[in-house]
Amino acid sequence: MSTSQTVVLDLPAPGVARLTLNRPTVSNALSLELQSALSAHFRELADDPEVRCILLTGGPEVFAAGGDITSMAGVGPIDIYQRHTERVWAPIQRCPKPVIAAVCGYAYGGGCELAMHADIIIAGEGARFCQPEIRIGIMPGIGGTQRLVRAVGKAKAMQMALTGRPISAHEAWVSGLVSEVVADEQVQAVALEQATHIAAMPPLAAEQIKEVILAGMDASLEAGLALERKANALLFASLDQKEGMQAFIEKRKAVFEGR
Repeated sequence: MSTSQTVVLDLPAPGVARLTLNRPTVSNALSLELQSALSAHFRELADDPEVRCILLTGGPEVFAAGGDITSMAGVGPIDIYQRHTERVWAPIQRCPKPVIAAVCGYAYGGGCELAMHADIIIAGEGARFCQPEIRIGIMPGIGGTQRLVRAVGKAKAMQMALTGRPISAHEAWVSGLVSEVVADEQVQAVALEQATHIAAMPPLAAEQIKEVILAGMDASLEAGLALERKANALLFASLDQKEGMQAFIEKRKAVFEGR
């Protein structure tokens, strides 16, 4: 297990890497140091052949209560621009491996934006999602306006961003923001179970599924279908495809090696 001041990395199950935000005294506010640590971890895990799924969590109490306001209050536009958060968050956005967010408590502001970088969000019944930036005179700046509208549609995204009001886990599920809502005390276990399940799947297929779904979201239907056909055909060159189909025929459990 490797620990930094702001992020804890451990390997709780075969093929699964878990990243835990570690600023409990400030509700895991996303300081520049924490963002940099997350970026570095995602960069390393993307290249680690032993890791097949990444579990991202803030722990059992809170996911992340947003950006670190104290680091932004007295700075100007050039300072904000030169932070180049798009570069810091790029390894998270472009991670080729499936990412599951386990959300308990607050996922506010940057915390909501971070959760939306995940492919699957498991939320506790007490979780709350919010883009409150308008309340302090700014707006979402790490994808909140863009990912949110793609997840929940214009009407709900506008309401969340313009009022700054939080929505419940149930509202988030109904709106399409989260994948599943479970009891608060079950969030970590359910998320880990799903991460372990995905890690046992053929990693080449998992990466292709993620890539095609994300690329197809902003493409025409025909372009998306073309991407799907080519990616599906490509997987027939893998040893995992041969193993998976042969195991199905032989009625045994397949063992996937990522080749």
